[in-house]
Amino acid sequence: MTPSSGLEMADLPADAVEVGRIQDAWGVKGWFKVMPYSASPEALFYCRRWFVLPPERGARCFEGGQRLRIDQARAHGDGVVASARGIADRDAAGQLKGARVFVARSDFPTPEAGEYYWVDLIGLAVFNRQGVALGRVADLMSSGPQSVLVVVAAQQEESAPAASGLPPLERLIPFVDAFVDSVDLPAGRITVDWQPDY
Repeated sequence: MTPSSGLEMADLPADAVEVGRIQDAWGVKGWFKVMPYSASPEALFYCRRWFVLPPERGARCFEGGQRLRIDQARAHGDGVVASARGIADRDAAGQLKGARVFVARSDFPTPEAGEYYWVDLIGLAVFNRQGVALGRVADLMSSGPQSVLVVVAAQQEESAPAASGLPPLERLIPFVDAFVDSVDLPAGRITVDWQPDY
């Protein structure tokens, strides 16, 4: 791709978070459709600098990290559609197909009190009210109107050693007030009303 295509060579920021993937061109005026990884893709709407990497497989129309300057982004169906400076027609937008989209975490909008970005919860230690360590947040899942913490137990908490070939113990804890007492991001800790044998 040439610089006039709207892409600018750029290194990913140190705090880059992968937030979605460009699916294909959308319409004839250079818009493209993005499949966000989160059910709440506010970062895609708010940020005006997106960073893209080429697809991991398949045809590549560009190499290395690139920056897109976003003009508009809005929800459309189960995804997001966006336009970027210099991406003027369907052909140019189509060349972005498969690109991985990253946004600097420092560019995310500030969440409301009691709201958290999934990326900030990954890796936090989870304890119950009695102080029993239940594991760490490995992932989150969207389950209808709520999110669910996927908590993977620490190796010493598993009933079988890692050498057994058994998968690590996972706990699925709904991320709702009824079960989550507190989230302390500076301390890297979530306290829940949940027992080890649930």
